[in-house]
Amino acid sequence: MERVLMSGNEALARAAWEAGVTVASGYPGTPSTEILEELVKYDEVYAEWAPNEKVAFETGIGASIAGARVLVTMKQVGLNVAADPLFTFSYTGVNGGFVFVNADDPQLHSSQNEQDNRHYARAAKIPMLEPADSGEAKDMLIRAFEISEEFDTPVMLRTTTRISHSKSIVALGERTEVSNKPYKKRFDKYVMLPGNAMKRHVFVEERLRRLAEYNEASDLNSVIEGSSKMGIIAAGAAHTYAVEAFPGASHLKLGMTYPLPVETIKSFAATVDQLFVVEELDPFLEDQIKAMDIVSSRHRWWRPVIGKAVLPMVGELNPDIVYLGLTGAYALAKDLAKPGLAAALETSDKLAGSFSDVSMRPPVMCAGCPHRAVYYVLKRLRAIVNGDIGCYTLGALPPLSVLDTQLCMGTGATVVHGFGQADPAFKKKAVGVIGDSTFIHSGITGLINNVYNGGQNTIIILDNRITAMTGRQHHPATGRTLKGTPAHELDFEKLGKAVGVASVRVVDPYDVEETEKVIKEEMKREASSLIIARRPCLLTERFSEPPYVIDREKCKDCGACINIGCPAIARIDGLPQIDETVCVGCALCFKACKFDAISQKKEG
Repeated sequence: MERVLMSGNEALARAAWEAGVTVASGYPGTPSTEILEELVKYDEVYAEWAPNEKVAFETGIGASIAGARVLVTMKQVGLNVAADPLFTFSYTGVNGGFVFVNADDPQLHSSQNEQDNRHYARAAKIPMLEPADSGEAKDMLIRAFEISEEFDTPVMLRTTTRISHSKSIVALGERTEVSNKPYKKRFDKYVMLPGNAMKRHVFVEERLRRLAEYNEASDLNSVIEGSSKMGIIAAGAAHTYAVEAFPGASHLKLGMTYPLPVETIKSFAATVDQLFVVEELDPFLEDQIKAMDIVSSRHRWWRPVIGKAVLPMVGELNPDIVYLGLTGAYALAKDLAKPGLAAALETSDKLAGSFSDVSMRPPVMCAGCPHRAVYYVLKRLRAIVNGDIGCYTLGALPPLSVLDTQLCMGTGATVVHGFGQADPAFKKKAVGVIGDSTFIHSGITGLINNVYNGGQNTIIILDNRITAMTGRQHHPATGRTLKGTPAHELDFEKLGKAVGVASVRVVDPYDVEETEKVIKEEMKREASSLIIARRPCLLTERFSEPPYVIDREKCKDCGACINIGCPAIARIDGLPQIDETVCVGCALCFKACKFDAISQKKEG
């Protein structure tokens, strides 16, 4: 059997192929994006980007009911969008196996909140698996399809950023060709009218009981025997941290974390003096284990389970944090820790101090990013800017500092309407800003709402022809599918007119004067308006004009070029200077300078 090094996302794609999946859908979002990008390379699987997670989930539901094995992928906030179909699909159950991968993002590496999506499995009453490395990710996904079909349920496989992006050894297998299950019309199963849904709720509760029994006997959970002084229960990445910090302790590693194997946990607890639960974010396992009213039969007394009393509820864990937390709570644990860890932590603290002077590089739009020109104009106009998720979020940071609001996907096209409805004075001050991909994701409905309810607002689509921030994925307006094949290209201009927008205009943001003129005119308009600021992302279509330079003799150090926030411009020896290796020649700094101190470098 061939063994290769894979990331968790690569392993999940491989597992879907080996499991006989034929249909896959998702919406790009870190840390889940690479699963479909890898899966599309397997010709036996039809994989697609959907406009949003709800659409992806519902596409998957249709394919499952039709009999195919289906994979759906999303990041943690994406499950909020897909939650509506999830809860009812739990009732109907599946035909072909249905597994969705939910990738949580502890530490907020690329997210707007740090929610713990394990609660979704409990709320929807579906089984959840949590792998601890790439090899387990592959094996567990295959097992998840078996569970899905055996118990007639969608299955959630939950990863975190460390599992999705870390690499470990994966044993490759062969693909199992799985024929579509015959489709049978089932009014009682697939039509959730109240009378049918009530009966299916009874089924869901009984299914949950059978899943708990399955988990008790399952090899998805395992025990690493160690000292009886200390027992640690964990899953996923937290388990690897706990083992690294306390290799001498006893460990119960959970693979299926909902529904929990109650008797397995009680049996493990009975063998140790003190029980700890190590998990990131919420006390999801801890609260359930505490509710089990565990009593140590070994000592005939009860001791509280310790978890979040000594471990943080914010951010990622690591072996150092686990060590410090558990040794602080339980002095005897120190002799079960990794030899030399305390000394190593002391040394690392000193090292951390020595690096404190290293400058942090804040997130910033690329040199020549067309979004910057739009924000430059909006700042000049002192507009109230309602933003959205993506590269355009970076306009909120200094020195641009343009955004007034930004919550989640779609709000760039909705919040502006609320501003106008709250106070008519805002109708000529506030604009909504949203990217091309996020407009398709959930901004279209906001535009329709704005028109339908008489909004007199301007919505600007920053159309860079790609889903840029997650790694340049295609969407319905790029004219290409996930596989790169040609597709119908959604026409924003026609769409705007079709839904009834009073004025639809297209500008090139590199033409700053025209962009400012159009935005000013549309903000004054007493009707709904849509501006499409179109210029391809520089990472997709490289712009190659000669760079600009600053004449230090003419420069008055007014700060106008610095304030556009271009990473190619920095203050060197007291005056602004352009890094010619970074500059792409967009000319925004040239247009911002009032003293003719900036000019384009002559070729040759």
